[in-house]
Order: sequence, then C-alpha cells, then structure tokens
Amino acid sequence: MTGTSADAMAGAMAEVPPSLLLAGFGATNRAVARALLSRGHTVTAFDDGPDAATIAEAEGLGLELQIAPDDRRLRQLVRAADAMIPTPGLPEHHRALAAARDGGVPTASEFDLARSWDSRPIAAVTGTSGKTTVTEMAVAALRCSGLEAVAAGNNDLPLVAAIEQTGAEVFVVEASSFRLAHSLRFEPRAACWLNFAPDHLDIHRDLVSYETSKARLWRWLPPGATAVANQLDPTVMAHLPEDRATWTFARQGPADWWCRSGTLTGPSGPVVSVRELRRAMPHDLANALAAAATATAVGATTEGLAEALRSFEPGSHRVQLVASIGGVSFYDDSKATTPHATVAALRGFGAAVLIAGGRNKGLDLSELLDAVDCVSSVVAFGEAADEVAEVFAADRPVRVAADMGEAVELAASAAEPGSAVLLSPACASFDLYPSYAARGDDFARLVRELADRSRCGTVPS
Repeated sequence: MTGTSADAMAGAMAEVPPSLLLAGFGATNRAVARALLSRGHTVTAFDDGPDAATIAEAEGLGLELQIAPDDRRLRQLVRAADAMIPTPGLPEHHRALAAARDGGVPTASEFDLARSWDSRPIAAVTGTSGKTTVTEMAVAALRCSGLEAVAAGNNDLPLVAAIEQTGAEVFVVEASSFRLAHSLRFEPRAACWLNFAPDHLDIHRDLVSYETSKARLWRWLPPGATAVANQLDPTVMAHLPEDRATWTFARQGPADWWCRSGTLTGPSGPVVSVRELRRAMPHDLANALAAAATATAVGATTEGLAEALRSFEPGSHRVQLVASIGGVSFYDDSKATTPHATVAALRGFGAAVLIAGGRNKGLDLSELLDAVDCVSSVVAFGEAADEVAEVFAADRPVRVAADMGEAVELAASAAEPGSAVLLSPACASFDLYPSYAARGDDFARLVRELADRSRCGTVPS
C-alpha cells in the first residue's frame, strides 16, 4: 500500500463505517464485536477453527460465525463489508488479507476504532521484548503520580474494551506488531520503541515486514507527541522521527534518560538510585528508563516515578526466582520466546545452566551465542532441541532432555553451588504447552518438587 492510499484509507476510517468483517474471532475481535454492536454497527465474523466456547459467544452476541469459509464465500464476506478487522496474529499470507486487497476493502485495527470513539491520551510501547514490563512500569508510575492509568492492548484488555472505563485518564497501550501492521492511523501522545530483533516470522512475510509494522508506531504522532527510543538499537534509531519531540534512553549513556553514577537520571535530574530497585539486571535498568521516559511524557512526576520504580516487581515468568537448592538458584524466564529475550536475561548472570527449546518461530537461534560467555552448559528440549544443541555444540556442554522433568534434573546435576539454572527457552511453548505461562508453571512445579526432595532447598515466600 502506498503512503497516499494508506492516508486516504485512514481518512476514510475517521468515522467507523457501518459494516465490518472480523477476520478471526479471538479475544480481541470478540471485544471488537461487542463494541461495534453496542454502537449500532453491522458485524460479520469468520474463524478458521473456533472452539465450542467461541461459537457459543458469537451466538450470544447474535452473530452467525462463519466457520472456515471456502474461497468463494470468503470473497463474498469481504466484498460485502466496508472494512475488515484482522485478529491480531493473522498471518500476512492469509487468504482473507489477499481478498481484501483484491476487493479494495481497507483493513484496520482495534486502535483505529478506539481513536474514533475516544480522545483520552495514549502512551504506547512496542519492541521485540520488554513491552509488557515497560507497560506495567509506566502504569505504576502514572498511578503513583495521581493519574488513573489503565494498561491495554496486547494483554487481557483490548483497547476497545478499556475505553469503556469512564474513570481512566490515560491508557498505556502495549502495541504489538500485529496490531500496528493493520492500524490506519495510530496517534499516541507518547510512543516508546524498546528494541528490535527477529521475531514472529511465522506471522510476518519477512523481517522487513516486521520492521515496517513496528515503525508504524511513530508514523502518525500528533504535534506535541514524544517519541521515546532506545539509543543503543540502530534499527530503532533509524526510524526516529525528525519532526517530533524525542527522548532517548540507554543504560550506558549519555542519553536523555540513562544510568549516571548509579542513579537513573532524566532530563530534569536524578530519579532513583539503582540500589533502591528490587532488581537491577541490565535489562531491568533499560526497562525502567524506558518506562520513566514514556510515563513522564504523559504526565508522571519525578516523585511518582521514584515511588513506582522502588516498589516494582517484575511479572511472573520473567527471570523469576523459583527456589534455591544446594546453593543453586533456579529461575523461570519462560516469557522469553526469542533469542533476543534470552540473551537479555543471560546477561544478568555470570554463568548459568541454560534450559532452552520449544517451538522455534522461524528465528535464527545462533543469536544465542551473543551471550555464550554467560552460559556454563545447556539443556535442550522440545521440538527445537536439535537446533539448540547444534548452536552450542562447539562451545558448551549440551545435553538433550525428553521433557521438562528431565530438563530440570539434567540442569540441576550440571549446576555448581553458587551458580544458577535459567529456563529461558528462546522459543514458543506450543509444542508441549498451551502457553508460556503453563510452561513456566510446570518448570516451577518441578523445581519445587526437587526442593522438597532436597533437604537444602529454599523456596521464596
């Protein structure tokens, strides 16, 4: 799509058209359906493989969900609509997107709908890794500054549902590439791009498409908006807008926001000492700086930043200590589903036994060698076990486990007292588990069972 045609379509969506087709009926598009129907729009939806609960929810909304329509029927559905809303994560090669292009039907995202219906300020966060943590940090900082902030987007609360909260003063939106790719005109007041590395190549056509989707974060920043950028990421910096206010962050500056003499510091001066943070791994400091800059751009105070960052606890499955057994600390970083995220976690350790594997998302796992100095040995598991083993075979001892139980046992036997075992898979979970959370929970269960069998194990309260 050319810039001119994209802008024309964005203008056409300044008001939501009467009839919309939802391509996929997952959690986000179910929220979209409710929002559209409550405002009097005509909604049609299809899904290639809905479960019984999804079909029942569609029926409860008065929709006849079209199930895996053939090509002819799909073209009819697309051409009967004024616009199509793809479910986040719909592969770019999906035939519905081709049908929309061929039929001249614009695609849009839930962000476009929210923009038409609500004018409250938005701070947006994107990046290959760290989005959820930075979003949560920014929300905490805004709340500590006296503002009612709500996290939305690529979490359990789609933005079209969040705007129903009348008491909210600002939204902090986790903006995935899936949503940005189809957004016609996204206009956040602050927009933070954390980092860029290969990911989601099972969804995007190629790496260029993934990068282009991320860059849409800054394409329509309104006057007075602020772009927040990772100064150390050349891909991010290459897209930094020249006609808008910008802030850079970097753990090792100088930058607009950086760690200076052991203190997180912004343009107005010191914010909080690193010693006061509950955890201060390298990626924790980068996340804190990004969140501080983003929240400040939409109204957070220095006092609010400091209070929030002092008390912030990273979420579950994000380098989370599970137990210490015989002097070995076991950490759950199941959220790390890319090499980029695993490398960031490893850099917080001197030497760890790495448990990695799962279902590769079409990524180059050799990038894990960027942190090989932080790895003492490797336990590989899951569909990608052979790929992981091949990456490390020339540099570190590698053992292959049949399942998570064996992986924990092998890692425990390989770890020396004073070291760590880190589950940081660098792959998706869907070969063995329904989600990264289920994978992390299983790891934690097995580690706690190991601690129970050991008389020298301790589990955090």
